[in-house]
Amino acid sequence: MNAAGKPEDAPRTLDIGICTYRRPALETLLESVRALVPPDGIEIGVIVADNDDRPSARALVYKAAAEFPFPIRYVHCPASNISLARNACLHNSAADFLAFVDDDEIVSPDWLCALLAEADRTGVEAVLGPVRSVYPDDAGSWMRRGDFHSTLPVWVRGEIRTGYTCNVLLRIASPHLSGRRFDIALGRSGGEDTDYFSRVHRAGGAIAFAPDAVVWEPVTRDRMRFAWLARRRFRMGQTHGRLVGEGRGLAGRFLQIGLASAKMAYCLGATAVCAASPVLRNRSLLRLIMHAGAVGGLTGIGEIHLYGEEPGKKVAGNAS
Repeated sequence: MNAAGKPEDAPRTLDIGICTYRRPALETLLESVRALVPPDGIEIGVIVADNDDRPSARALVYKAAAEFPFPIRYVHCPASNISLARNACLHNSAADFLAFVDDDEIVSPDWLCALLAEADRTGVEAVLGPVRSVYPDDAGSWMRRGDFHSTLPVWVRGEIRTGYTCNVLLRIASPHLSGRRFDIALGRSGGEDTDYFSRVHRAGGAIAFAPDAVVWEPVTRDRMRFAWLARRRFRMGQTHGRLVGEGRGLAGRFLQIGLASAKMAYCLGATAVCAASPVLRNRSLLRLIMHAGAVGGLTGIGEIHLYGEEPGKKVAGNAS
């Protein structure tokens, strides 16, 4: 028996957690998961957590399951709260690893192999992969050239201190992850993943990056707007400000507000200097908006809601 109580020769297990909410693109994601190259010695399962108030994804998932190479579990957690859907995946998985991917993405064939190889190489609690945006031909040239929608980790003094759930592998047996859940209070605003991984890091957990574990995310028309990017950056800033302000006294919060305000002023100047370059101008302006959000988070302004309609109460969901 190993430390987890399993026979030494037992295959390792890995579940893929997919949270979905009224997205037909789920079918395309499942097709890409079906084409995955399975890592050697790994038993794969799939958990689909449907966050709609009615089981709108059930028929699609059951149809896919009939011809799928891996077992699929459907979980209905009607709450319009993404944290509850993520927690449902955690609750319904007994695997050694759990990988999260968004329902509007497409995974590369070697996605899991690359994530797991990095997890084995480093022994860390979480491994992030890149999310590469796919823009339609009629997207704004500044948006395509600046690639404003792709997702990569941020390194601070040589380490990754937080993460995201659109492409990640979790080592569930780690004591830094055991029993840890996503904050339900953030399930409609977003930022629940930043909060989760920040707390993992603070508890001593390590986060690595697998550059070859690629997933693609087609950019939909409703997101091809500066206003959408601005709203998202502001919420990201709010989450960062709230996390930075935790445990600080009034003087510490005022210091952080001062730092964020100084960064806003710098970004304002950069926006003016780069006025002739749409990519650089908009990048600076979005950073200004993010720092403004941080000031909001530090001062206790409630985080804006990006997801769902009504906060829910269930945690585990109903598996079927």
